[in-house]
Amino acid sequence: MHELTIGRLRGGFAVSWYENGKRRRYQLEARTRKEAEAEGRDKYLEKSKPKGKWLVSQLWEMYVAYLGAKPTATTMKFTGKAILPHFGALRPDQITDQDSKDYLKSRIKEGRKLGAVHTELGHLRSTMNWAFKRNLIDRSPHIELPPKPDSDVRPLSDTELQRIIDGCGAPHVRLAVILLLTTGARVGAVLDRTWDKIDFERGVIDLRETDGVTRKGRAVIPMNRMARAALQTAHEARNTEWVVEFNGKPIKSIRTGYSNALERAGLQGTNIHQIRHTVAVKMLAAGQPIERVSQYLGHSNIQITQKIYARFMPEHLADAAEILNLDGVHSGTI
Repeated sequence: MHELTIGRLRGGFAVSWYENGKRRRYQLEARTRKEAEAEGRDKYLEKSKPKGKWLVSQLWEMYVAYLGAKPTATTMKFTGKAILPHFGALRPDQITDQDSKDYLKSRIKEGRKLGAVHTELGHLRSTMNWAFKRNLIDRSPHIELPPKPDSDVRPLSDTELQRIIDGCGAPHVRLAVILLLTTGARVGAVLDRTWDKIDFERGVIDLRETDGVTRKGRAVIPMNRMARAALQTAHEARNTEWVVEFNGKPIKSIRTGYSNALERAGLQGTNIHQIRHTVAVKMLAAGQPIERVSQYLGHSNIQITQKIYARFMPEHLADAAEILNLDGVHSGTI
């Protein structure tokens, strides 16, 4: 993908790039620079190459560039190392159903877990669907995904959570962990928040994105007492527009800080995503309807929530179990 430049043109924005030594420039409809950056990528894809001539490797590279700073783009830089040796030299129309099956067998034979292969092929499917929606290919090939393994959910106890928070050595890591716990959000949603998304007057935290790129669902979350206290302290000391910042810059990852907090807390093997799982389980255990939990987590549909967390709410089957009682067993008549 060529280097794109967003500039001003006739009171609006334009995208330009150099191709074979010649500058190409196109007027955009976008009214803001952020919108222009997204539209500019689409304009490049529309104008730069005839439909149907792309290789998988080229589409993969463009999709990663299109995602920009989104977490999925980072992940795809790793999954691409597995996918592209198998599919990269193919055109999308050359991919067959058997290719996915052969890839699965090959990866399992190499010792990869089913969940990892599911993610790799899922990224390939997303790339092809993206290319089709942008009219780069005539059709999106069928990419068969292996069954997704059941989620390995282990909720943290209140004591463990407090130890993690107490173990956070830096204020920005502590703030991020508190926001993860009080919103149930994914790490990326917390780290890319800006202060314009925090409404102290209404008492809400807006996790939504309107960029058209972010694929994971997000919600608008009420601000509880713990979140408000942490946010007010951070707001008074702010140096940038970013909620979670360090040395006047936004934070891309708290992996090291969180790992250090776990070490101080005496907890090992605790993935940061378990905080999100813990939020869901705590809400269900407190009697919150699964529909409300699904909305809180920003899931696109309730089936996702049920698949992951239904086993933590056996009480919802209690009435059904009572129906199966045979009173005669207790009276000795059977």
